[in-house]
Amino acid sequence: MNKLSIEDLDVAGKRVLMRVDFNVPQNDDGSVRNDARIRAALKSINHVREQGGKLILMSHLGRPKKVKDDPAKLAKLKMDHVAARLRELVGGNVTKLDQVVGPEVEAAVAAMQPGDIIVLENTRFEPGEEKNDPALSQALAQLADVYVSDAFGSVHRAHASTAGVTEYVAQNAAGFLVAKEIAYFSKVLTDPDRPLTAILGGAKVADKIGVIDNLLNLVDTLLIGGGMSYTFLKAQGLEIGESLLDEEGLSVARNALAKAKDRGVALELPVDLVVADRFAPDANVKVVPIDGIEPGWQGLDIGPKTTENFIDVIKQSRMVVWNGPVGVFEMETFSRGTRALAEALAAGDATSIIGGGDTAAAVDQFGLAEKMSHVSTGGGAALEMIEGKTLPGVAALTDK
Repeated sequence: MNKLSIEDLDVAGKRVLMRVDFNVPQNDDGSVRNDARIRAALKSINHVREQGGKLILMSHLGRPKKVKDDPAKLAKLKMDHVAARLRELVGGNVTKLDQVVGPEVEAAVAAMQPGDIIVLENTRFEPGEEKNDPALSQALAQLADVYVSDAFGSVHRAHASTAGVTEYVAQNAAGFLVAKEIAYFSKVLTDPDRPLTAILGGAKVADKIGVIDNLLNLVDTLLIGGGMSYTFLKAQGLEIGESLLDEEGLSVARNALAKAKDRGVALELPVDLVVADRFAPDANVKVVPIDGIEPGWQGLDIGPKTTENFIDVIKQSRMVVWNGPVGVFEMETFSRGTRALAEALAAGDATSIIGGGDTAAAVDQFGLAEKMSHVSTGGGAALEMIEGKTLPGVAALTDK
């Protein structure tokens, strides 16, 4: 059956239960350090309010199970500061409740007026959330006439608030954010503009087995940089000094190199590197060819020739998917490669899809996020979509 969009719903006077991703970075006092995820949901939030809906928002925040024995840290994961920031952004009636479900929540929802917003407590305070417990799913569904998913960062998890609840609500729809995410990644998977290029960075190769394999069925060129590139270089017999090595990933890298050759995909690795004698912003630094890493030194960024090669590919591409920075962008000395690729994408004509996580943080740090075609709000979900996996929180949105 077809998936509904939030625009297909008649929400006037109805209770709209919306799963959002308010898992925001926090300051030491619990206040919101970066409100990008809250702002990303505003289009759907404002739409429901303007249409006269009664909006009940739910989200997780952090990992309460990890700090359950520390009352101060647990208190920091309450949704109070998030609700306060939302109240500032919407300038409206936002009430934060201290429970996720139960009689007090039901009473508060029953008293709502059109345009009101309730923020439920952290969904992960409920033991049944991550277990996708049917009892919790039913209790959440009792609060709703319709359910909207606008938390792309969580749709790859089969939790009560992302998937289970949909079994008990007649109408389930994608919010504007989730619909946009699905549209961009579906385009890559089913009807990409060519030449299609993927850039993969980050650390672990073994974690991206499925991603690499699926990309080799899709792309014309695969550019590999960042921590994972050293595993590929090692797989080719090169010495990498103290550079990051994913031992588990060596066989994955060898298989990927062979598959790329078999499938006619151009798999490009660095030809030079920025290396340092230690992992520090004030380390001794030099540029070396890939066969020039001395013992005790480590690669922390792609070199200028590699940067030039990768930019040449970007300029010839019509669509670029990027997941994982190509250097330690958090340190200025080792950010040049990642910054240069981001600037090339921002200035070019290719459709640019940034796959969330650290890559999204990097383009945001460089002030270039607004110049990308799409910056994903979900690193894990983006990777699983690229891998071709079915995302439980998306599959659940079919109209019952």
